[in-house]
Amino acid sequence: MLGPPAWAAVAELARAPAQTCVLTDFDGTLAPIVGDPADANALPGALDVLHRLARRFGTVAVVSGRPAAFLVPRLALGEGRSPLRAYGSYGAERAGPDGHVTAPERAAHEAEAIEAAARELEAGLPAGVEVERKRWSVALHWRNAPAERERAEHLATATAGRHGLSPRPARMAVELVLPAAPDKGSAVASLAAGARAACFLGDDSGDLPAFAALDELHDRTAAYTSRIAVASDESPPDLLRAADVVLDGPATALAFLAAIADRAAAR
Repeated sequence: MLGPPAWAAVAELARAPAQTCVLTDFDGTLAPIVGDPADANALPGALDVLHRLARRFGTVAVVSGRPAAFLVPRLALGEGRSPLRAYGSYGAERAGPDGHVTAPERAAHEAEAIEAAARELEAGLPAGVEVERKRWSVALHWRNAPAERERAEHLATATAGRHGLSPRPARMAVELVLPAAPDKGSAVASLAAGARAACFLGDDSGDLPAFAALDELHDRTAAYTSRIAVASDESPPDLLRAADVVLDGPATALAFLAAIADRAAAR
């Protein structure tokens, strides 16, 4: 299931667990993509592997575009299992091992822009396209109506321009985000600072800033870093080109994380 590049990464990441940072996305990486985003859950066994890693490795966290409050129950944070953490909304929100979520306050005009854009999207939706409200963005999903992609993208771009938001591509979706909204790169840079080795697993264009943060860490400190793409039929080519390791879907991503945990336990 894991090829030679993956096993080479496992060996490096398990070499010094206390000085290693293991970071991963959620949707499409730990959790299979589903028709309704609200129904997403990690694969069976994924939480056991994550908490096992977090008890032994220096830093283990999930960095996702999802709100942190969405991630807390799905990662079993607050149950005393491990020091696992979650960064939601591309790093704008944080949930600690105790499950407590912290986030900066939005200005009134930012909240108004998000809500106004959401209402405008809902008023012009093609059939089968759905709006997902988030604290720092609003997402437009066409997974259940793939033929409407062009119309949905046009609607999103026009709406973003009218409300001072920026379109951010995602899998079968686009997010309209506040101009100053963070990306995953800032979260990864903060979490991996000082690590001897670090990796990030992701499946979409929104994970490219995380890959870039690992590149910067390697260039600055010579730390071992591994950019890991979790591939599917929907994988953006730029993500696959940027990856050091390509894994075939969430089940293989889980096998990769389990292999790191097993190798570290055997040392």
